Formats: sequence, structure tokens, C-alpha cells
Amino acid sequence: MPLSAELLAILVCPESRQPLLHIPPGADGAGESLFCPASRLRYRVEDGIPVMLVEDAERLDEAAAERLKGLAAR
Repeated sequence: MPLSAELLAILVCPESRQPLLHIPPGADGAGESLFCPASRLRYRVEDGIPVMLVEDAERLDEAAAERLKGLAAR
């Protein structure tokens, strides 16, 4: 089940409190996720539910973060 536009509009990164970018499933060979450019954290989405725990997020290097920003812009 894809995330609703209403939910995406209100979610923010728990670490930076900045808006998140939606990465659709399969866009980069991984599952659906939410990405925060400010903190470079990627939060996975499991069965339509975002896992918004900083300790469970993937912290990306600068190159990977730039790649995800490009995927989200498409």
C-alpha cells in the first residue's frame, strides 16, 4: 500500500525536523523509503508503515544522498 500524499505532507525527520523525500519502491533497487537530505537518513517503509526511528535508519554518505535526491525529483 503506497503512502498517502496527506501522510507525506506531515512527516518530518525525527533528527533534523526537516521534510522528507519519498523514494518509490524499486527506484534504486531497494524498497520504498523516506529520505531526509538534511540529516542524510533513509527510513524504510514496511507494509506501508514508515519506520521513523533514527536508530533504525540508514545514514548515507554524501554521494548516495545526492543520488537519492535525484531519484526523488523524478
